[in-house]
Amino acid sequence: MARVSKDVSLRKRARYYFDNSISKGPASFVSWLAVFGVILSVFITILNYALNGVPKGTTAGKALVTFGTTVNTIVFAGAVPTGSLLSRFIAILIWVSAITISATIIGFITNKIKERVEKLRTGRSPIIESGHTLVLGWSNRVFPIIEELAIANENVRRPLIVIVAEGAQDKMEKEINERVDVLGKTRVLVRAGDPTNPLALRHANIEGASAIIALDDDATGDSEIVSTVLAVKAAAPDLDCPIIVEVDDPTFGDALNQATQGRVIAVHSNEIIARVTAQASRQPGLAAVVLDLLDFGGDEIYFQEVPQLVGRTYAEAVLAFNEATVIGIHTAGGRTLVHPAFNTKVLAGDKVIAIAADDDKVIFTGIDEEIAPIQRIRSNRSKAQSAEHLMIIGWSEMGGIVLEELAPFLPKGSTVSIVANPEFIDKAHMPKKSYGTIKTTFKANKGTISELAAVARQRRYDEIIVLAYREKISVPDADARTMLTMLLLNKLFDEDGNGIDRTRLVAEILDSRRADLARVANADDLVVSDNLAALLAAQLSQNPQLAPVFEDIFDADGATLNVRPLDAYASVGSTVRYLDLVAVGRSFEETVLGIRSVSQGVLLNPAKNSTYKVESGDGLIVLSEL
Repeated sequence: MARVSKDVSLRKRARYYFDNSISKGPASFVSWLAVFGVILSVFITILNYALNGVPKGTTAGKALVTFGTTVNTIVFAGAVPTGSLLSRFIAILIWVSAITISATIIGFITNKIKERVEKLRTGRSPIIESGHTLVLGWSNRVFPIIEELAIANENVRRPLIVIVAEGAQDKMEKEINERVDVLGKTRVLVRAGDPTNPLALRHANIEGASAIIALDDDATGDSEIVSTVLAVKAAAPDLDCPIIVEVDDPTFGDALNQATQGRVIAVHSNEIIARVTAQASRQPGLAAVVLDLLDFGGDEIYFQEVPQLVGRTYAEAVLAFNEATVIGIHTAGGRTLVHPAFNTKVLAGDKVIAIAADDDKVIFTGIDEEIAPIQRIRSNRSKAQSAEHLMIIGWSEMGGIVLEELAPFLPKGSTVSIVANPEFIDKAHMPKKSYGTIKTTFKANKGTISELAAVARQRRYDEIIVLAYREKISVPDADARTMLTMLLLNKLFDEDGNGIDRTRLVAEILDSRRADLARVANADDLVVSDNLAALLAAQLSQNPQLAPVFEDIFDADGATLNVRPLDAYASVGSTVRYLDLVAVGRSFEETVLGIRSVSQGVLLNPAKNSTYKVESGDGLIVLSEL
C-alpha cells in the first residue's frame, strides 16, 4: 500500500539530503568544500565588479585572471608582498597573522565538522521519505531480503529500504556492500538504533513505511521480536502496513497475530526449512518449484480480478490464460482457496490466484472449447507406490520436524535410518522409534568415511538427508561437519566397485553464508539454509495475502505439490500442446503447474499454446489432494 508523504519543509528536506551525503565519508565532504569554494570565489569576483565597476577593456580572459586571483587570496590569505622592503615586511607580518587566525578558525571549524560527520556516521539522522520497506534487526537473513526486495522493486520509482539495528552503521553498510551483489536502483539506508525503542522507529519514519520486517537476531530469539512489535504499536498506533516477523516458536507467532487483529504475520524459520526439506525429499523437482515460487526471480504468484470469469467455474479458469497458471481463487469475502473443487464458481469480486512472470501476464485469453482428445493412460497411475528408504545423517530437534512433515507423504512400508553422533544431540531431542506410520532406526556414528560407507552399503537408499547439529556445538563447527559429510558422500558415490550408488542429497546449512561452499553435484540435490525464511519474509512483505497460499501448499492437508509420471497423461514420443496436458490433468482433478523435463529441468508455467515432446522419465507438476 502506497504511503502518503509527510509535509516536509524545503529547508528540512535539503538538510536531510545533505546529511545523507556527508555521512558517506571524506570524499563527499571534500566535494562539498570544493563546490563551496568555487561558489564563494564566483560571488566575490562578481561583488568586486559590482562595487568597483568593470574596468574598460576587460575581456573574458582578464575576468578569469581576476577570478583566479580571488581563489588565491581566499586560499593563501592575500599574501602577495610588493613595494618597499618595509611594505613587504608588513605584508608578510599581516600574512602570518592572517594565517595564524585562519588556522585557528579552520581548526575550530574542522573539529566541529568532524564531530558532525561522526554523529552522522552513527546513523542517527531521521528518515523523511515514505513508501520504504523498514527492516528491524540484523541477522544473516537481511542480505537475501535486500536482494529479493531489489528484484521486486525493479518497476518501482526510487525504491528505498531502511534498516534499523543495533551496531555500528559503517560496519553494517560494509557487510551489505560485501554480501549483496546487485541492488539495481534500490537504495539502502542504515540507521543505528534499538528496534525496541519507539523513538528510533519514529526517526525511521515508521508511519510512512509500506511494509515492516522484524528479524530474529538469533541470540535473544522471540522475546526480542515481541518487544519490537510492542515498540511498533507504541510508535505508530494506527499503522496499517503489513508487519512480517521471524519467530522460532509458532505459539508466539499465533499470539502476535491475534493480538494485532491479523496485522502481524509470523514466519516460522525452522518450520519453513523443515517443510522445504520435506518437499525436496519427496520427489525430484519439487524443490526447484518451491524455490521458484518463493523468490522474486522468474514466476511469482499474483491475485487479480478477472470480470470475464464471473459465473464461470474453476475448471474453465485453469484453461483461460495463455501465459498464466491459475492455482486458486481468493473470494470477495477474504477466503483463500488453493486448488478448490473444479465446479467452484467465480463470483463477482473474486480474484484468481495465478502464477505468472508478471502481473500484466495474467490476461484472460478465452476458453478453448476444442481441446484435443488425448487418451488418458490410467495404467501408470494405478500402480501402488513402492516403499521408500531414507537415510538421515546428523540430528537435532529439526529432524523430528522434518519427519513429521514428511511422514504423511511416504508410502506404506517406508523406512528411515538415522545415523548421528549422540555427543551433539540433546537427550530430549533424540529420534523417536516412529513418526506417523514410518518406522525409524538409530545408530551412533562419528561420521568417518568408513562408517558412512558401511551404512550406505546396507541398502539402496532413495534419499540421503544431511542435517546440521544444532545443540552442544557451534554453528561454524556444525556447518563444517555437514560440508565434510557431503564431500565424503560424493567421494563414495564417485568410486567404482564399492557397492554404493549415487543417491539424491538434501543438506541443511545453518549459516547461509556457507551455502555456496556446499554446492551439490546433481540437479536434484539441494542445500537448504535460513535463506528460505528470508525469501518467504520478503514475499509476504510485498503481498501478505500469500501467507495462506504457501501454508496450504507446504502442509499435508488440502492441496499438495506432486510430480506425476508424464507418461500417465500422454504417450512417450508424442508431441502435445501444453493446454491439452492441463486439460487431461483437470480430468484427474489436478491443477497442472508445469513440466519436469529430464533434458530441460523444471518448466514452470509454460505458455498454453506451446508444444512439448514427451520423453521417458518426464513428469507433470501438479497440485492435487494427498
